[in-house]
Amino acid sequence: MKNFAFIFARGGSKGIPRKNIKSFGGKPLIAHSIEIAKEIEIIDEVFVSTDNNEIKKVAEEFGARIIHRPPGLATDHSPEWLSWKHAIEYLSDEGLFFDTFISLPATSPLRAKIDVTACINKLYSSPSFDLIISVSKSARSPYFNMIKKNDSGYSELLIRPKKNINNRQEAPEVFDMTTVCYATSPGYIIDSPGLFYGNVGHVLVPKDRAIDIDDPFDFKIAELIFKDIRNVKE
Repeated sequence: MKNFAFIFARGGSKGIPRKNIKSFGGKPLIAHSIEIAKEIEIIDEVFVSTDNNEIKKVAEEFGARIIHRPPGLATDHSPEWLSWKHAIEYLSDEGLFFDTFISLPATSPLRAKIDVTACINKLYSSPSFDLIISVSKSARSPYFNMIKKNDSGYSELLIRPKKNINNRQEAPEVFDMTTVCYATSPGYIIDSPGLFYGNVGHVLVPKDRAIDIDDPFDFKIAELIFKDIRNVKE
């Protein structure tokens, strides 16, 4: 059983320029994903798919192998699912075949090894799972306190429940997707048009390890948590 980890990091970040190689905790952001993948014994290889030469250089310095992503798959509107397919086909052309595809986005530097191994183990705990995602508990519910504007211009619940819900505890439990980890098989990616076309399971990750860095505010919050974690360890 071969388990390959992948980090998809394009160079054209708008919210935070050069985000993937911006210093976080004393090293480039992407280095945290590379290092944790290399620390997990059941992961055999670590690859970085990118279009950017700076990212390629940093990734190689931290021990990752490079997948050269075409510019057409590195735009603001390029579905990452297509980059996943490209990575599998790229390695296949190189004669590299594997059993488990593990995506560890650079934007989740607070993940722990236990989060990644839990996703991999759950994927193979039942033959019915096609893909495992990581989630955290949501602070808001589409059944109780999330709204949309309807066609008449009025506000209404995002999902209207069949019965009246008086508090969040009565609403169905919902979760936020995180970018901590995705685990699946190469075959599922090649044969499917997207994440939720098969049987998807999830692993619950604590909020303090599930921050997804998308803008400068997220970056600052993640840095504060990282410093707290490092102070505790010291």
